[in-house]
Order: sequence, then C-alpha cells, then structure tokens
Amino acid sequence: MTSLLRRPASLAASIAMRPLHQAKSSKIKVSARPSMVFKRPELGNLGLRSFSSKETVTITYIDASGDEHPVQAELGKHLLDVAHDNNIELEGACGGELACSTCHLVFDQDVYDTLPPKSDEEEDMLDLAFELTETSRLGCQIRVTKKFDGIKIRIPDDGY
Repeated sequence: MTSLLRRPASLAASIAMRPLHQAKSSKIKVSARPSMVFKRPELGNLGLRSFSSKETVTITYIDASGDEHPVQAELGKHLLDVAHDNNIELEGACGGELACSTCHLVFDQDVYDTLPPKSDEEEDMLDLAFELTETSRLGCQIRVTKKFDGIKIRIPDDGY
C-alpha cells in the first residue's frame, strides 16, 4: 500500500517531488500550448505564457453593448491575455488551452485576412460559439502583432 502512495500521478508530479537542486533545470513543455512552461512554484513563473515584449500597440475591444475599450497590447501576447490584463470582460474559461469557445472574437474582414490560418481544433471550438461569423476567431489563438495597431475587435454577446 505504501508503494502506491509514493508513486507520482504524472510526470509533473514526479518532477515536483525531486529535490530542489535537481528540479532547477527541469521544465515540462505542455504540448497543447507550446508557449506554456510549468516550473516548481518556489522557482516562480508557474504556468505563465511567454513570447511577449514590452513594445505595445493600441487595440480597441468593443463589448456586446457597443462600448469601446481602447487598450495598450504588448506585441506577442494572446488577445485573451491582453483582455484579462486590461479588465476586459472576455471569459476564457479553459485558460487559453483551446478547450472552449468563451474567448470568441469577431474581426473586421481586412484584419481577419492577415491572421494565421485556423487549426482544426480551433474550428471545432468555434462551432460551439454564440454569434459565429465568417471572421470569428478565438482570442487564445491570436497573438498581437504590429499590424494590429489601431484595430477594433468585437466581443460578441455570449447569450447570457
């Protein structure tokens, strides 16, 4: 019975159980989100998504009631994270793991045409979204670029 209690439930648990001097260089890359790196809590940065810079552009979120919210968005950040950083109401229930459609955004056609192609997984999640349009994307899948300076992004009504 005691041997079962000592077995880690996952690779992450086994690394977390290593002595601190062994874990310092241990990082586990999560395949669902290659930009996420998990570390031991005492080493900091637990679950932070990287690839952002301090350079910013201005983007405007338009909420379901039509109110505009201009924000400064760091290049490289996901639009979901930008919304959360600026207290914009955009749910992101799965935490940006591409397992829901609650970070659904609608783009103008000219902006939409510059975005990277959708993955099959994103297409599947968008099928569950309210007010789906031809220019709908998930905010957890789109990173801010310099081309976004001055754009407006609509947050559709979530149906509630």
